Amino acid sequence: MLFFGQIIAKNRSYSIMPRAISPTSIDAQIARRVQRSARGTVFTPALFTALGSREAIDKALQRLVAQGGLRRLSRGLYDKPRHDDMLGPLWPSVDAVVKALVGKDKLRVQPAGVYAANLLGLSEQVPAKLVFLTDGASRSVHAGPMQITFKRTSPRNMAAANRLSGLVIQAFKSLGQAHITPQRLAHLRKALPAAERARLLADLDLAPAWMRPLLRELAQDAAPQARKRKS
Repeated sequence: MLFFGQIIAKNRSYSIMPRAISPTSIDAQIARRVQRSARGTVFTPALFTALGSREAIDKALQRLVAQGGLRRLSRGLYDKPRHDDMLGPLWPSVDAVVKALVGKDKLRVQPAGVYAANLLGLSEQVPAKLVFLTDGASRSVHAGPMQITFKRTSPRNMAAANRLSGLVIQAFKSLGQAHITPQRLAHLRKALPAAERARLLADLDLAPAWMRPLLRELAQDAAPQARKRKS
C-alpha cells in the first residue's frame, strides 16, 4: 500500500520531502519585505518589479495571501493588516493606499473635493469616494470600503501639489465662495501655523480670481508673525 509522501521502487521506500524555498526566490524575497514592514503597509505588484516577471510576482502574492501574510484589498492591491483588540483587522489608511499606488513613478497627487475640505476641518462630511488630482493617468481603485479616484488634471491645478496652498485652493473650490464664512476662515487661522499661511501669498496666481481676496485675508496676519519667528 502506498502512503502519502512515499513511493516504493525496487523494494525500497523513499520519502518525498517538500523542497525548501530558496532564500533568493521571489516568494522568499517578497515574504521578507512584508515581514519587515509595519502593519498597515500597502503593497502593489509594481513595488516588486525588480524581482521577476509580473506573473511570478502575482503568484507569489497570491500564495502569501493564502498563507495569511497579506490581505487582498482589490485586484493588484494588498496590505499587511493592522489589528485592534476590540475591532479586529483594520482597513489601511488613505495615505498608505495612495503611497503604494503612486509607487516608484513618484506621480504628484493633490486631495480635492469634499476630502480636501475634510482634511482641513472645514467639513464634517466623510466622503464615500475620495478624489485626488494627479499628473498621471485617471483611474479608480477600491481598497476595502474606500473608493479612491485619481483624476488627471492640468499642470496649473498641480502646480501647488504637496503644499498647503494646493489643499486650501481645492477645499475652497469644493465649498464654493458663498460657503467660505468668517467662521471657517477663523478656524483655519487657528489650526494652521502662521508660517504656512504666509506661504499662501506666493501661490495667489494659481487660485481663481474670486478666491484671492479670501487667501489674502487668511494670510494677512501670518506674514508679520512668520518674520518675527525668524528674527
